[in-house]
Amino acid sequence: MVFEHEIPEGSKLYFAATAKTKRRIETKASTLLSDAGFEEILTPLFSYHQHQSVSDEWELIRFGDSKNHSMSLRADSTIDVVRILNKRLGGNTEHKKWFYIQPVYRYPADEQYQIGVEIIDEPNLSVALTQATRILNVLDMQPLLQISNINIPRILTEMLDLNLDDFRHVNIEKMLSLKIDWLTRLVYMQHASEIDAVVEIVPDPIKPELMKIKELCVGLEYPNVVIAPLYYAKMLYYDELFFRVIEGNEMYAMGGRYKSDETVSVGFAIYTDALIDALHQ
Repeated sequence: MVFEHEIPEGSKLYFAATAKTKRRIETKASTLLSDAGFEEILTPLFSYHQHQSVSDEWELIRFGDSKNHSMSLRADSTIDVVRILNKRLGGNTEHKKWFYIQPVYRYPADEQYQIGVEIIDEPNLSVALTQATRILNVLDMQPLLQISNINIPRILTEMLDLNLDDFRHVNIEKMLSLKIDWLTRLVYMQHASEIDAVVEIVPDPIKPELMKIKELCVGLEYPNVVIAPLYYAKMLYYDELFFRVIEGNEMYAMGGRYKSDETVSVGFAIYTDALIDALHQ
């Protein structure tokens, strides 16, 4: 039995103080990004291409259009933003810096508000990371910033008796059981200052990937930073440097470098619902 006052589990309801906080977060972010030269974009709620963005397609809420073509509710914004800018707008705009404030939806009724940024044709993740930390700073929040490189787990699966699930599920016991000194040091590495010593003993394919992490950390004006060289994100499009902002089991933001239709770009999403909860605790 469904009562008249019930809302579906996973959907969001904000009113009074929390609605005001949501609006404050979005206003501060949009003002900051607009002042930094970003233009706003709002993508359609329905999409034909979400299967290219979401690793588990069962999470998509699917429908058929009038011609019975499969489409779904927007479950992720990144690839649709890039495709619309490159394919639909094309020569009508040369602007490369965009942001959006809109929800995404996952099966069966999970609703998540996001503030997202995409910088098209930009390979330097620090450009996006700077904007993400500026938004957190203006909200007086400094959760843990974790920086990784997805290429490192991928390379290690080709070299060692490991698979991506070992990295995705942080199977430290299996990694340590291999009794490889440089791998053990990567497991426990937390600070960019440790990279110079370790880079001398890791296999050659790993060296440049570790240096990319170090270069991203140089000059980063954020007080709460760790590195996690072996972390692997379960995403279809992030392909190299990657960051997430976390506190305990809560994720506040996530971003990285990605390629879509041969265009290398960087971007991130800030999870508004998690920020609202944190600011009201």
